[in-house]
Amino acid sequence: MLPLIRWSNVWFLFSGTLVAISLVTFFVWGLKFGTDFTGGSLLEYDYKNSRPPIEEIRQKVESLGIQGATVQPVGDQEIFIRAPEIEENLHQKLLQSLGTTGEEKRFDSIGPTIGQELRRTTLYATLVVLTFIVLYVSWAFRKVTRFGKITAWAYGVATVLALIHDIAILVGVFVLLGHFWGIEVDTPFVAALLTTLGYSVNDTIVVFDRIRENLTKSLPNESFGSIAEKSVNETVARSFSTSFTAILTLLAILLFGGETIRFFVLALIVGIIAGTYSSIFIASPLLVWWEKRNNF
Repeated sequence: MLPLIRWSNVWFLFSGTLVAISLVTFFVWGLKFGTDFTGGSLLEYDYKNSRPPIEEIRQKVESLGIQGATVQPVGDQEIFIRAPEIEENLHQKLLQSLGTTGEEKRFDSIGPTIGQELRRTTLYATLVVLTFIVLYVSWAFRKVTRFGKITAWAYGVATVLALIHDIAILVGVFVLLGHFWGIEVDTPFVAALLTTLGYSVNDTIVVFDRIRENLTKSLPNESFGSIAEKSVNETVARSFSTSFTAILTLLAILLFGGETIRFFVLALIVGIIAGTYSSIFIASPLLVWWEKRNNF
């Protein structure tokens, strides 16, 4: 049997260090928000023949007086141009400047007010999800109180603390990507964030359900720590194999999929790894720590 609970201090130290680094980098550098959150314009252009050098395209954009624009190559023939909000007359001049050998595939313009509202909505949605997770998990495990080991609320709180751990690590990774490589977060990142929450909760509840099942079979003098240790060991192979198959699929999409979903897939991979880790090494040890504290 692996000492997964007995080494909980090691996991707490490791996770605490990662979360601390994520928080420091977030408050120092912050996330690099895309046009979805800051407002601005996004132009997707497809060259039918050969695409000019990116530096040449960038010079054409700057010659029109568009400041702060980024030109990102996509595949062999497409480009993304992200810039502050572009008015329609400037939009038409930009298309003429890019030439007649291609066509515009998409042009989206988002005002700064809409971008700020989207940021608030994302924050509210995350808080609402976390609140309902606590309520649901506490309700689902309401009958464990009769075994006298730990209250149902502890399961809900431990689940949310594990989720906060997952969110912090995912955000920290994208803070570093944004600071060093200019990777922006947009609405697909929010979708990946919420997907991570759902995946992590599902994995954690599987472990907690096994703890509840073993509580019903436990001997009167058997400690909660030993029950949790046995339960985690019984589910660890299932958790790792499920996550591994999901990550293999996502890696294939990351390597061979389109540029537009690459960082969305990367966010899912980071979220699944963090969620699998937290359900095994954080959530259950937190329950054991809670039970020991209540017995002092």
